[in-house]
Amino acid sequence: MLVDRDLSGQTAVVTGGHSGLGLETTRALASAGVRVIVPTRSASAARESLAGLDGVIVVEGVDLADLGSVADAAEKISVATDRIDMLIAAAGLMATPRRPVGPGWDYQLAVNHLGHFALTARLFPLLARAGARVVAYSSAGHHASDIRWDDPHFLTGYDRWAAYGQSKTANVLFALWLDRLGTDHGVQAFALHPGKIMTGLQRQLSVAEQVELGWIDFDGNIVGAHFKTPSQGAATGLWAATSPLLEGRGGLYLEDCEIASVAKEGGTMDEGGVQPYALDVSSAERLWRFTSAMTATNLPLP
Repeated sequence: MLVDRDLSGQTAVVTGGHSGLGLETTRALASAGVRVIVPTRSASAARESLAGLDGVIVVEGVDLADLGSVADAAEKISVATDRIDMLIAAAGLMATPRRPVGPGWDYQLAVNHLGHFALTARLFPLLARAGARVVAYSSAGHHASDIRWDDPHFLTGYDRWAAYGQSKTANVLFALWLDRLGTDHGVQAFALHPGKIMTGLQRQLSVAEQVELGWIDFDGNIVGAHFKTPSQGAATGLWAATSPLLEGRGGLYLEDCEIASVAKEGGTMDEGGVQPYALDVSSAERLWRFTSAMTATNLPLP
């Protein structure tokens, strides 16, 4: 168990909560007495992986790339609970082929950022009622790209790693500005890098590609340095969602259950830290307005 205290009576929403780091998160929270709501595209797969866990509610038919689906999910969640203590945005994808969705949005940006933005906005009254924490799973991959303000949907040429990087930078900026907007409502937000972990996130990469990256050998064995187990990878997100040490300290980027340092100029992704452009307050506000316009959603603030 990764949570060291009793959280009975609390409710969490965990996107991606039936696989990978999301599943480890759901297990840990359920073991601590939390009622966990898991939005998912495949109810059968979710129920199979979540079998035996007490207090878990599956909300089916949820596609983060489809805003209508997200709106339906928010309605179902609002029926299931009158408050949310934790919203953990653990669902995501990485380095996918070009696949425009909706009106032509980049698929990685849509799933990793836009869908979570819209879900959070629609659930904000329940988050404010509980003085919740929102945890956005980012990645060291944010080092690969700032927000491409002039071409966020890669109309001039697609690069799957830059698309991933942009979406992960968006996660950090989203948490930064949400924390500011949520201050008067007791809502805190954090972004994090969970570390290197082998989960379903790598499913878009061939074995040969992963070997070239130095992650595995041709037999599928992990050979890369500093890889974590899924349980270890979920630890920082659980710390962000539950630790009393972070009370009143939102808007941070975390890694290894610590507040991350600012990346050095010219530093590499493997050296860790958070890029200064992902902490830029003006960029965070700009992205919020940009995303709100794209998704036609915003926080229902007075």
